[in-house]
Amino acid sequence: MSNSAGFPVNDLLRRKTQTGLTVTTLTLSVASTLFLLQFSSRLGLGLTSQTSTLTLGLTAVLGQFLLFTGVLIFIIGAVLTSISVFLMMSQRTRDFALIKAVGCPNSLVGGYFMTELLTVTLVSTILGIVFGFLADFVVAVLVFSSYILPILWYPILIFFTFFVLAFLFGLQPILKAAQLSALEALSPVTYFGLTEEAKHKPLSRRALTWRIALRSLYRRQTATVRIIFLLSTVFILLTVSVAGGIIAGDTSISSIEKPIGRDTLAIGQVAMINQFKLELEKFSQKTHENSDFNYSNQQYAIPYTLIEQLQTLNSVALVDPRLVLHEEVAEQPSIALGSSTADTYDVGGYRKGQSIVIGIDPALCSGSWTIKGRFLENNAITEAVVGDSIAETMYVPNFKEGINISDPLLEGISIANGDFKIVGVVVDPINNGFVTYVQIDGLQRATGIYHNNLLIVKLSNSTGRDIAINEIETAAREYGLAVYDLNLSVEKNAAFLSSTWQTIMFLPSAILASAAICLVAYMMLSVNEQLQEFAIIRAIGAKPNIIVSISAIQSCIVLLSSSGIGLSFGTIITFIILIANPVFTPLTILVISGWILAALIAMFFLSLYPAFRASKKSILEIMI
Repeated sequence: MSNSAGFPVNDLLRRKTQTGLTVTTLTLSVASTLFLLQFSSRLGLGLTSQTSTLTLGLTAVLGQFLLFTGVLIFIIGAVLTSISVFLMMSQRTRDFALIKAVGCPNSLVGGYFMTELLTVTLVSTILGIVFGFLADFVVAVLVFSSYILPILWYPILIFFTFFVLAFLFGLQPILKAAQLSALEALSPVTYFGLTEEAKHKPLSRRALTWRIALRSLYRRQTATVRIIFLLSTVFILLTVSVAGGIIAGDTSISSIEKPIGRDTLAIGQVAMINQFKLELEKFSQKTHENSDFNYSNQQYAIPYTLIEQLQTLNSVALVDPRLVLHEEVAEQPSIALGSSTADTYDVGGYRKGQSIVIGIDPALCSGSWTIKGRFLENNAITEAVVGDSIAETMYVPNFKEGINISDPLLEGISIANGDFKIVGVVVDPINNGFVTYVQIDGLQRATGIYHNNLLIVKLSNSTGRDIAINEIETAAREYGLAVYDLNLSVEKNAAFLSSTWQTIMFLPSAILASAAICLVAYMMLSVNEQLQEFAIIRAIGAKPNIIVSISAIQSCIVLLSSSGIGLSFGTIITFIILIANPVFTPLTILVISGWILAALIAMFFLSLYPAFRASKKSILEIMI
């Protein structure tokens, strides 16, 4: 009885390579899917949000990528699971037949292989959950600098989903084998999945290697089509994650750097500088500004004599005086015309929210923005530009409140006692995008606060940076003001966003490894199916490396077909659907090409492993 119970385990251990490939493939599929869900939730993008980071505009871009990537990862995981388990259990058909031939009943034989299937599936899914948690922990510590307990129903959902998929796909060949006679099950057509019986037609010596390779691919049409479909989907994922990740990362990093700019300093009272720094670094850190901070306090006023003094310095390229306030803002709806002048409809409602409001002089503004619409114009004191997070909260349709149409560029915003027409929507890291820009004169009239409380100074290229900062600090110190290098906050925000995109690019690595392992399993099946032919060719004088040559041709055909399909669709999806106004350079294209080419070459050489093993065997060993 103990021998009967131990037979399935001993049989799996006897086939270490095949068992290891299957377990590794399933483990990586489960781990990558679980990690994706956990990572999305930490960014506030998953089914359940654990944090609130980034601006809502950038969150939408990340959300598109993660949603599309997640769908592809799940599809690839399901296909990988089906192919791996199907290949493993299909090749057990011969064993099934041999055991039946010696008189073992179908029920007992089925029980053996069912136990093997359950063991492989259970071990793989458990290992996948463990490695998924480990990857989530490492990324949480490195990217978010903290670890929040994961959502427990995610692993339960992933475990049961992949367990059921693997079991169902593995059960199919077992049930099929149970219906076959021992003679049918021993046929190569059955256990190698050939389209037809091998017909030993004479092959001309011309292009013999190519003919053998192509004939073998044709004889395994079902397996070949499955592996090409799988790899095509993998290369779509690879293109979207690598190309899209690099380009979207550069684009989004540029969008959060431009509003502050490089080589800029902030000058103000120490408390004001600290508060502005907190508002700026909310994007990359869990900082909470002092909600009782009084921005309008007269003690934070910047002396005009300092502004005039800074404007005379050769080290200063631009002085940007600002009035920064924290205000309640209100949506100002409008009425739009329909197809005719008699046809009108309401746009927006009367929603309210909180915003950092910044009054600036457009002619002296030191920053630039990624913008929908346009920025403020000189002397347009009744215009406003809102951050993307305000646009995504206060200016979106809400059918429960009866707001069917809402568009910030068709509406306005009320600040204190002033009404402003919205002319643009910008991506801005300040207060995580809950920011509003208006002309400083208009803000002063609306609030009755007629002083500046913050200076943004842009450094000149004509003077060394350290010398310029020392000169500006000396001037500010005479008025009891502090100077803060905004590069420090810009670099923190850029580093956080960069690490986020790099993590997204890392997501396909486990799937890519799984696909490579699945390709190795497919090539192993191909080599085993051709062993008889290889022995005959070797016997008539062919060198052992002909096995590697034939396998290399087959692998090239499969990989080039898959990569052609995957790269084409992946490029279209990346540039047309996922990224608007992409920022990239020729170097970016070279980096993307290098990553994809490296993945393609690595998969090619890994796929030749079964052929190298077979080429080292003697003719007698091949025939056995």
